[in-house]
Amino acid sequence: MNNIKLKNSLANIINVAILSTNNTAYSETFIKAHKTLPFHIKFYYGGTVPSHLEGEGYLVKNQITNLINRLKYVFDKSLSIPELALKHSLAKNRIQLVLAEFGVTAADSLNVIKSLNIPLITHFHGADASEYKLLDEYRDKYLEVFSYAKRIVVVSKRMKSALIELGCPEEKVLLNTYGPHSSFFEIPKQLKKQQFVAVGRFVDKKAPYLLIMAFQKIVNKHPDTRLVFGGDGPLLNTCKNLVKILGLQNNVSFLGVLKPQEVKTLFTESIAFVQHSIVADNGDAEGTPVSILEAQAAALPVISTYHAGIPDVVIHEKTGLLCEEMDIETMANNMLKIIENPELCRLYGENATIHIKENFSIEKHLSCLEEAIKKAIDKYS
Repeated sequence: MNNIKLKNSLANIINVAILSTNNTAYSETFIKAHKTLPFHIKFYYGGTVPSHLEGEGYLVKNQITNLINRLKYVFDKSLSIPELALKHSLAKNRIQLVLAEFGVTAADSLNVIKSLNIPLITHFHGADASEYKLLDEYRDKYLEVFSYAKRIVVVSKRMKSALIELGCPEEKVLLNTYGPHSSFFEIPKQLKKQQFVAVGRFVDKKAPYLLIMAFQKIVNKHPDTRLVFGGDGPLLNTCKNLVKILGLQNNVSFLGVLKPQEVKTLFTESIAFVQHSIVADNGDAEGTPVSILEAQAAALPVISTYHAGIPDVVIHEKTGLLCEEMDIETMANNMLKIIENPELCRLYGENATIHIKENFSIEKHLSCLEEAIKKAIDKYS
């Protein structure tokens, strides 16, 4: 009887390939979460036509060592060597569905996926749905992805509208916002320092320099207030220089890339999470920042902007305070409200925890994606 149950269980296992451009971006916690989906997952990474398989290494090298097994694909002149390598690996691992992380991955790997007649779910995340040059380059390819894919997953209402405007059928779009890891709900609540925290990459769309300029206005009234940054990126040195020029060395700290436990410790110590997100000059924009979800789960009010998916998850004057992009005066005033009204800070934090737990848990995000995968395979079989 146990053997029969085991066979039935194995028969129901779905082989899913997750395709991503990389496996090292520290801020892409959502991909790590997707790898925990209850399927037999194979994770491919390294470029928009992934060149590596996690646990096995470089696909082309594997192809050479398995030359005989790949001969039947060599004569497919429509595919490049990297595409042939990916095709062989997907076939070898009997992949039943591809989950492509980022629109560009789906677009550049589409010939391989179509050649194997495998259903596709494409998950957009941010810049892949907003960056001007990228959209110009991939516009036609995206239309092919929209046509072939069973589902197009987006993480904000604005992203949904943007992709529909690009030509994606509305009925294919699945709005599925990220969720924080459950451990962020368990962070102990304690007496807070007069400290704001910002965690994220130092890139144009997060505009950390604008946050520093707003924070300077806080220090003028409350000279003991601190701002702590966690993260790395191309604008880090620029921001460090700005802090020196503004004379804020005793108030602003840069801690570099943080481990999850270090982030949680910062959340425990701080009174609010701050981030002044904007649309960058090249069109790059957020999806829905995971760090903002994590901060609210940890009972931190969020002070941020009406940008991308942020107003989808932060309720102005209930779980935090929002302002328009580039409005550092209002950003500073919002920070002052929090630092000068401890009871308001506490109330927003309590509301934030409840709001995220009820609407944006990681369990809800993964369950929605799991259901979409199962339905896509059922319709295809």
